[in-house]
Parts: sequence; structure tokens; C-alpha cells
Amino acid sequence: MTEAPLVQGWCPGALRPMLSGDGYVLRVRPRLGRLSADQAAGVAALALAHGNGLIDLSARANVQLRGVRADSHAPLIAGLRALGLIDDSVAQESRRNIVVQPFWGDSDPTLAIAADLTAALAAPDAPDLPGKFGFAVDCGLRRVLDGTAADIRLTRQGDQLVLRAEGSFRAKVVSPDTAAAEALALARWFLAMGGVTQGRGRMAALMARGVALPEGFTLETPVQAYDAAPGACAQGQLVGFEFGQMQAETLAALARLGALRVTPWRMLLIEGATQAPALPGVISDPASPLLRVIACTGAPGCTQALQPTRALARALAPHLSVPLHVSGCAKGCAHPGPAPLTLTATVEGFALIRDGTAADMPLSTHSMADLIARPDILTE
Repeated sequence: MTEAPLVQGWCPGALRPMLSGDGYVLRVRPRLGRLSADQAAGVAALALAHGNGLIDLSARANVQLRGVRADSHAPLIAGLRALGLIDDSVAQESRRNIVVQPFWGDSDPTLAIAADLTAALAAPDAPDLPGKFGFAVDCGLRRVLDGTAADIRLTRQGDQLVLRAEGSFRAKVVSPDTAAAEALALARWFLAMGGVTQGRGRMAALMARGVALPEGFTLETPVQAYDAAPGACAQGQLVGFEFGQMQAETLAALARLGALRVTPWRMLLIEGATQAPALPGVISDPASPLLRVIACTGAPGCTQALQPTRALARALAPHLSVPLHVSGCAKGCAHPGPAPLTLTATVEGFALIRDGTAADMPLSTHSMADLIARPDILTE
């Protein structure tokens, strides 16, 4: 038996936090996907002063502060504003839902396009988009964000920059100078075609209705797979965290090493680092079993979760050969897309789903104790 979760239809922000089981969750959206060393240190200090010291990395490349108290919200916002991390309004904050591929370099237009898009979304005439509607700017030499949730993508096909609507393989060729304006035009088209109902809507759902894209979308763009893993890269060191969560002290220690690029894989890229730091909770081994599990906060940290999640995910991790998603409810917030294995919490235990999402039809239901005692249940 499952209990239908409450679908909020929006994600927490800084100006509009969301109440959870351990206090308010406040989401910081780093501009252009990057925190300077001073900003990262400041966020860590604010998390300790006004929250419970836990910091999450989200699948939208944002930073979440947990356990924020109602009476701490105002001073926390003041501190974040002093760091240059606060928008002028809730509307601007909600629209600035942009994932920037973290491997950008001086020779590609990623940052310039992301900056243009940021400015366009803050303009008075910016389209009023649903809270979860997002953009991906993936214009580096290699596409890495095809597996990251987004509604409108600015990406690369060979040596061309292209604009693509999620849910379609058709793309339109754009230039670095026109990319942001073309993305906003596609967002306005989405609204005009009835993509929003009662304040909610996603591009893939509109495409699934068979709506034809505007003129110019003629180029075929197959999806390219990318599996992120900790290790060295041209820009520095990519490091992971258990369930994408760290203590504020860990973020403060990382800030001492340099600027940080926030990724949608719940990892951080330490700019210029030549070796991975030996810090508690930092995962630098790409073979770590903990990288094969995704788990939301679960009960009691989330009021909608029907079971604890992370103890189960941690116990099952060494026995896995494919990724596992453990979700506290059918919303599947930590991993909205399908996974090879999913365990969705129910009143009785956990529903097992293969090659599906947390809301899909389960094959069977098992108790936490049985799953830990017999992890082969997942694949038998």
C-alpha cells in the first residue's frame, strides 16, 4: 500500500524555502554554476549559524542548506545577499533555473551564453515559466548534460551550437550571440502552445502531445551518454559525497583549496586542484560503491517520506553492479528519471521497480530487513 505524496509543483529557493522534517530547506543557485572560494566559505559559515550544518548538492547543480529555522531566514538571506547569491525577487530566482556544464574553458562559449541567458531571465519581460522549468547550457567540446533534467537545451552537435527542446531529437542551429535569445523565444513558444496547466508544465510533456516545433528545428541530435566519476580533469579535481551531502566544515575546507564548480551529479569540481583532498566524507575513488546509490533524505528528514532511505542504500551499495535509487516516496525527487533498480518506500516496506521511476508499477514489495539480509532479491 502506498500513500500519494503531496506534489508541490515547485522547488525550494533561497527567498522561498520549503519546510521539511528537519526545518526549512533553503536552495542557493550559484551564478553560472560556480562558487568563488569566498562564497563557498561564506555559505559554510551561514549553514552553521542558521541551519543544522548539513549541505546538500542537488541534481540541478544547486546547494541546499538544511535545518534552517524560521527566525534565521532573514539574517541568512542577508548573509547570502552580501555574498552575491540572492536574486532581486522570488520570480527572478525561480526563472534562473540554469544548469551549466562544469567543464567549461576559455575556448568555448558556455559561460558567455549562460551569462546572457541569466540576464534575459532577469529582464522585466522574461516569460513567466513554471517553477521546475529549466535550461541546460552544455556548449563545451563534449556534451555531458544529456542525462540531466532540463526543458530547453543549448548544446553542441559536432562543431555547431544547437538549441533543442526536451522530448524531441530535432534541433535548431544557433550562434553564441543568438543562443540565449533563441532559448527565450522557445520558452515563449512553449507558453503560447499551452505547455502550462494550473501553473505546472514541462517541455517533454508538450512534445509527447505531438505538438510540432517552430520552423528551423531540422537537425537530428541523438542523446549522448555521460557517466560522471571522481578524478582529475583539465579544470581540476572532481570529488563526490555520500548521497551528495556534506557537513558545512567540509565545504569550508574545500573552499580553502579554490573556487568550486557545482555539478548536477552531486559532485564538486575544485578548480586548479592537482590531487583530491583527503577529507572526511569526500569520495575521490571512482569505484566507491556509494557512487552506485542515490537516496533522498527519507524519513524523518522529509515529512513525505514513508521510510528511512539512506541506511538501506548504504547497506545495499557493496552488493550492486548497477545503479540503485532508494526513494522515500513515489515522487522520486532525488532521481526523477528511470533507474536500473528503484526501491520506493511504502507503508509496508519498499516496492521494487526495475528500469523505471519511483512512481512506476512495482514487481514486488519487501521489508528493509529482508532486503538487507538478502540483497540478491534485487536481481533474482
